[in-house]
Amino acid sequence: MTTLQVAGLTVRHPGRPGCGAAVDGVSLQIPSGTTLGLVGESGSGKSSLARAIVGLTPVHGGRVLLDGQEVRVRTVRDRRRLGRQVQVVLQDPDTALDPRMTVRRTLVEAATVFHRLDRAARAARVTELLGLVGLDPLLADRLPGRLSGGQRQRVAIARALAVGPGLLIADEITSALDVSVQAAVLNTIRELQRRLGLSMLFIGHNLPAVCHVSDAVAVMRHGRIVETAPTGALLRTPQHPYTRTLLAAVPSLRTPPADGRPS
Repeated sequence: MTTLQVAGLTVRHPGRPGCGAAVDGVSLQIPSGTTLGLVGESGSGKSSLARAIVGLTPVHGGRVLLDGQEVRVRTVRDRRRLGRQVQVVLQDPDTALDPRMTVRRTLVEAATVFHRLDRAARAARVTELLGLVGLDPLLADRLPGRLSGGQRQRVAIARALAVGPGLLIADEITSALDVSVQAAVLNTIRELQRRLGLSMLFIGHNLPAVCHVSDAVAVMRHGRIVETAPTGALLRTPQHPYTRTLLAAVPSLRTPPADGRPS
C-alpha cells in the first residue's frame, strides 16, 4: 500500500505559452489503502495531472510524494523504481496490449519485469491475475483481438497489477465501454481495492462511476481542484457551484447509502 501526496502541482500546456496552466497549483492526498476519485469535464486537466504524477509530463511547480519521498524521474532507473510503486491503466486498453501477444505472454512479461519466476510460478501468477479481474483462465491463450472490449480492459488491469504496485491510477477506464460492461468493471475495481488494499486514483468525467468506487472525491475544473470531500459528504452537501451542477445532472446521486457510495 502506498500513500500519495501532491502539493501545489503546476503543469503548463506544452508549446502553448500564454494559455495558462493545464494543472494549476493542485494539491491532493490519497491515504494508504483508499481510493480518491477525480472528476471533471474533458479538458479540465485530469489526465495531465495523472501524467505528471508518474513523470510523463514535466512539472513546473510543486511536488509529488510517495510514502513521503519526493518523486523525481530523471533516469531509466528512476522510472523503473517508480513503475514498481505506481501503475497506470488508460482508457484504451490497446495502448497496453500488444496485439501479437497472447494474454498469457502479456501477463508473464509484466510479472517478470521485477521478479524472477520459474515456469510453474509464472503459470500460477497468470491464473491468479486473471482470477483477480474476473476472467476465465481459459482466455490466457487468446490474442487481444479475440476478446471483447471489457475483457481487454480487464487484461490491461491485470497487467498493471502484475508488478504488485501500491498505487493504481485508473484514467477514464470505463468511458469507452457499454453501460452494462462499465458496471461490471467498476465492481471489479471495488473488489480489487478491498482484496488487495490498493491505493487508487480513479479518474473520470462520469460522476456516478467515480462515486461508486471512491472513498473521497476531488472535483477538478480549469486545471484546479475546486472541492474535495468524502464521497458521502460531497453527495449530501456539495460546497462548490460546479459540484452542485454535476450533481444536478444525476438526481439519484443526492441520496447516498450509509457507506457514502452510490449502490
